[in-house]
Amino acid sequence: PALSYAMARDYRVLSIQSHVVSGYVGNKSACFPLQTLGFEVDFINSVQFSNHTGYPLFRGQVLNAEELQELYDGLKLNRINKYSHVLTGYIPSDTLLSKVADIVTELKQNNPNLMYLCDPVMGDDGRLYVPASLVPIYRDQLLPLADVITPNHFELEQLSVRTIITETDVLEAMEDLHKKGVPIVILTSFHTPGEAKPKEIILYGSSRKGGVRTAVKVEIPALEAKFTGTGDLLAACILAWITRTNNLKEALEKAVATVQGVIQRTFKYASEKEKDKEGKEGEDGLLPTHTLELRLVQSKEHIENPHSDIRGLKII
Repeated sequence: PALSYAMARDYRVLSIQSHVVSGYVGNKSACFPLQTLGFEVDFINSVQFSNHTGYPLFRGQVLNAEELQELYDGLKLNRINKYSHVLTGYIPSDTLLSKVADIVTELKQNNPNLMYLCDPVMGDDGRLYVPASLVPIYRDQLLPLADVITPNHFELEQLSVRTIITETDVLEAMEDLHKKGVPIVILTSFHTPGEAKPKEIILYGSSRKGGVRTAVKVEIPALEAKFTGTGDLLAACILAWITRTNNLKEALEKAVATVQGVIQRTFKYASEKEKDKEGKEGEDGLLPTHTLELRLVQSKEHIENPHSDIRGLKII
């Protein structure tokens, strides 16, 4: 009964992130899972590219701040700018990011109960793939607005301005973000620095409500393949399951189960495709990029009913 009640609520998400014509990253990764879980999704595309940037080339357009304002003004003038949730991902420029902050601020004034999940997409593996000018905007303008933030290891270091090597470092960095006003902080990927091929990735979640802090860790087996769009999928599922369960540990378990289900199905598909070609894999022995596009539509049951043996462990 609790689930059907949650489904019946009038949830509407404004999702601002990237769009690709072919494949699954950004809004293409986030919208289908949210819709499947009963959320209306209004999406604005921060970029429109032919495909994700992991291919040999891509073509397309980038949204600027004036264009975002114009779209938002249209919603506002028609009085259809009413949202229960906001989700943001890849934003390519500092001016666009500041405009996003203005819009989220206004939406939160209109609806003080609005939940904002900010995925601070800045970089990975020790390097930025957005201009450095975005980092202070995330730190100073977006953090105070966010209800949930989902950085990876590198992004958490950027936001907390500290080096993260141990679990203690992780918990302290997350506490820094709580102090800046973020109730729920999720570190989406951690492995001990220096490990060439980690056997597992650790996800951490920390929640501070009132004076009470709880923290959870989830150990996830690592698959030897490079997937794109999994972080965007994870953030969308976390938003949905935090809303539907109101329980951080359960929400993380369900979100992780969905992502694992999707990537396992994708990996199986890509491997079978390669077998069909009699082992003519890439020069480097890796599976080709296009076969590793997430099999999202084919994984609908993993979105609706996530099942997995992976369990979260309470550490605080």
